[in-house]
Amino acid sequence: MSEDRVFDLLCIGSGPAGQRAAVQAAKVGKRVAVVEKRRGVGGLCLDTGTIPSKTFREAVLAFGKQAEQFRSHHGFSSGERVTATGLFSRVNDVVEREADVVDRQLQRNDIEVLRGEAAFLDPHTLKISTETETLHVRADRILIAVGTVPAPTPGVPYDGEVIINSDGVTELRRLPKSMVVVGAGVIGIEYASMFGALGIEVTLVDRRDRPLEFLDSEIVDELIHQMRKNNVVFRSGETVERLDLSEGTPTRAVIHLESGKRLVSDLVLFSVGRMGATDSLNVGAAGLEVDARGRLKVDEYFRTHVPHIFAAGDVIGYPSLAATSSEQGRLAACYAFDIPVQPMVSYFPIGIYAIPEISMVGETEQALTKKKVPYEIGLARYREIARSQIVGDNTGLLKLLFHRHTRQLLGVHVIGSSATELVHVGQAVLGLGGGLDYFLTTVFNYPTMAECYKVAALDAWNKLSQ
Repeated sequence: MSEDRVFDLLCIGSGPAGQRAAVQAAKVGKRVAVVEKRRGVGGLCLDTGTIPSKTFREAVLAFGKQAEQFRSHHGFSSGERVTATGLFSRVNDVVEREADVVDRQLQRNDIEVLRGEAAFLDPHTLKISTETETLHVRADRILIAVGTVPAPTPGVPYDGEVIINSDGVTELRRLPKSMVVVGAGVIGIEYASMFGALGIEVTLVDRRDRPLEFLDSEIVDELIHQMRKNNVVFRSGETVERLDLSEGTPTRAVIHLESGKRLVSDLVLFSVGRMGATDSLNVGAAGLEVDARGRLKVDEYFRTHVPHIFAAGDVIGYPSLAATSSEQGRLAACYAFDIPVQPMVSYFPIGIYAIPEISMVGETEQALTKKKVPYEIGLARYREIARSQIVGDNTGLLKLLFHRHTRQLLGVHVIGSSATELVHVGQAVLGLGGGLDYFLTTVFNYPTMAECYKVAALDAWNKLSQ
């Protein structure tokens, strides 16, 4: 084996975890390579996941009624009819530009990109295969950051036209008039709300009684209310029994529910969870095992039970966020080479890019109640905020949770425009141990969405004063 194929660190996958780990190791002088089997670097995050779905959302908003006044700014004429081509053309542009940014970053740090599919031959050696050649590489340390794939649905053939999974949304060639989304997790909620905002009749089917149970209940209630106003029908507590395709043209899907109901739709999107993309890795040759969902188990240092093999990102499970995956990759590289580093903070923001968008950090009311922690609520409704009137959103709200005795901030929950940006103010205060007094004494720019924090703090102060 030639010397130029031996590395200090080999990252399998170039998504947020693999990319960040590779750069971190390169910054301390390590010889690093990244393996990527997709069409470009950036992994699933750039190919079919985070960036495409969020760009699609912005395109939907640009075409939607909520942003009618902004259509000309985005290059869409007010009389233009929305098409799949129009929506996804912007997605392709953004993906290509972001992939170029990642590629240049890897080049600047002298990180070699190996194109192909990786499989372990032994704990230190991998085979990298393409259609035309096979390459063997060795590494002292290895990071598995392969991400996930949509969980299969037994007996349901994906055809990319009538029956799709979340990875196939951006490949649609036409928009349906009606649609069924199976699975009300984060991805299912996001896409159901987006297609509903386009005026498409969407039915959301889920076996649970309520979606997104990890979120604040009031926020979820508001989300459901707004989605119902935007053409989404919720079928909770329902399970798909079988699916048939109708005869004739165009072909339509016939979904039979266990309750006896029947749904007929132009398109079915299955979003019933994801599994670690480890099937082709041959992890057994490295002495590793995966769970029933293809995920790897790691310790607090992102190390598997094979000491020189680490794993990070979605392949290790919760929280499966691009932002946390990136930080996990960086920390894994630091731990691998004994670089002093602080562990990941306890509180990190969660963003759900539905329409309307949601974000939270810290504790929920349900969790505090269960722990018997005394708290008070401060609310700011968007209709009270000047900036919200300017941007045309008077339906959102920001909720702050404070400890009744110490007045310390315990949780931040937002639904509405800029929620995923607005949450970071509260995240900083929470992380620094601040609370009500900070918001009462600080000054925010006016008019801005950040003014919500002042209004919510005053609301909590009024309640505590009573």
